[in-house]
Amino acid sequence: MPGEKNAGIAAVLSFFVTGLGQIYNGQIFKGILLILIQIVNGLLLYILIGFITMPIVWLYGVINAYRHAERINRRLYNRH
Repeated sequence: MPGEKNAGIAAVLSFFVTGLGQIYNGQIFKGILLILIQIVNGLLLYILIGFITMPIVWLYGVINAYRHAERINRRLYNRH
């Protein structure tokens, strides 16, 4: 079905590059924002706070990409 998203692919994309799963799902701004936040978190590794913030944002990105793809598919299938 056109517009259908694979939740697994979205999660794997975000697993490797935080924000890429959001871009795959069509959330371009959110994906770019998450990428930029992770770049800042990478810099924050030098003052140690990045060791806390980076995994939190990464995990959020993976879970959010998966759930949003499922939400897209639910909307597509509930229309008919």
